[in-house]
Amino acid sequence: MTATAPLGRLRLGVNIDHVATVRNARGGPYPDPLRAARLAEEAGADGITAHLREDRRHITDPDIEGLMQGLGLPLNLEMAATDEMQAIALRHRPHAVCIVPERREERTTEGGLEVARDENRLAHFIAPLREAGSRVSIFIAADRRQIEAAHRIGAPVVELHTGAYCEAHLEGDAAARDAELDRLRDMAAFAHEIGLEVHAGHGLTYDTVKPIAAIPEVMELNIGHFLIGEAIYVGLETAIRRMRVLMDEARAEAAD
Repeated sequence: MTATAPLGRLRLGVNIDHVATVRNARGGPYPDPLRAARLAEEAGADGITAHLREDRRHITDPDIEGLMQGLGLPLNLEMAATDEMQAIALRHRPHAVCIVPERREERTTEGGLEVARDENRLAHFIAPLREAGSRVSIFIAADRRQIEAAHRIGAPVVELHTGAYCEAHLEGDAAARDAELDRLRDMAAFAHEIGLEVHAGHGLTYDTVKPIAAIPEVMELNIGHFLIGEAIYVGLETAIRRMRVLMDEARAEAAD
C-alpha cells in the first residue's frame, strides 16, 4: 500500500436526530433541533448531520427546511436511496448527502449499505445529487468489496460503520474489538489509496473515539446519540467540547 495520509485536523459532525426524538415524544416544539445545531456550532462542531427517515420518526421535513435556512454550518443529510429522498435532497441541495440503509423496523441504522449488489441503481441515484453540488458519501461496512463498489459508482466519500467495534468494546470482548479496529484501519487505508475520502461513525463514545480519531485517513467523524445522551448530564456544549478535545488529543498523539 501507499503511504498513509498526513494527519490533518479531524472534522466533527454532530448528529441531532435524537433531539427531535425527545421533542416528538410529546408532540410539541421543544427541544428544537435547530437550537441544538447552533449550540453544536458554538461548541466546535464542523457540521450537522440529520437523518430524514421514511417514517419521519425524529427529524421531519420542517426540520430540514429550518436547518437549511438557519444553520451556519454545513448540513449532512442522511437518507435512504429512494425517489422521495432524492427529490428532497435535490430541492434543498445540502452541502452533503450520506446514503444509508434503512429498514422501517430498525431502532437505528444497522450495518452498512450493500453497494456491491446494487451498483447500477446506486450509480444512477447519486449522479444527480453530485451534479447538484452535494458531496455524496456512502455509509458502508469496513469491507474491501463494498469500498471498491462505492468507488466504481462514483461516490467521492465513504463513511465506515464503527458499530461493531463499539459494540465489542461495550461487551468487553477485547479480541473482537481489536479485530474490528484493525479492519477499520486497513480499510480506511485502502479507501484512501484508491482516492476516496474516508469518514467514520456509529456508536462512538468518549471511551471508543480516540483509536478511530487516530486513523490518519479518517477525515470526519459523525457522532450523535452518545452526545445527546451525555448532554442530559452536562449540557450539549460541554459534551461536544469534551469529544472535540479527545479527537484532537488522539490526532496529536498519533502524529508524535
